Amino acid sequence: MRAARTTLILLGTSGLLFGLYVLVDTVRITRLPGVALWIGAAIVLHDAVLAPLVFFCGLLLRRAGRRVTGTIVLVVQAAIVVGSIMTLIVVPAIVARSLTSNNPSILPLDYGRNLALFWVAVALVATVWSVVLYARSRRANQRPSSRQS
Repeated sequence: MRAARTTLILLGTSGLLFGLYVLVDTVRITRLPGVALWIGAAIVLHDAVLAPLVFFCGLLLRRAGRRVTGTIVLVVQAAIVVGSIMTLIVVPAIVARSLTSNNPSILPLDYGRNLALFWVAVALVATVWSVVLYARSRRANQRPSSRQS
């Protein structure tokens, strides 16, 4: 176990150092404060919004009792995480579009509408998946055990 941890720590550290090298090599120095601001905002949003939201959704779903399985909780939490990651990716484009002139060739799409549609799609997939899992668990609970005569 100690060797595995050491290996993972070394791999993670080397990945971070390589990412730092690529960042410094490919981004102009004048743009680094903006990148640092974006990374800092992502960390704050994660710690102040995303992590508590996922935690409390999981807590509420677990309080629903035996009706909601752990798998359904995971599906809902995964949907929140996927939607939040996409939001973090798309929000800079939405902000940039609002700050730039009305040149449609720079940012040609309606990113806000597309993000809303993405959230609807994620919610639909999570809902359908959860309903299927719920129905499957109810059927499994209603079947008699193979040990019963």
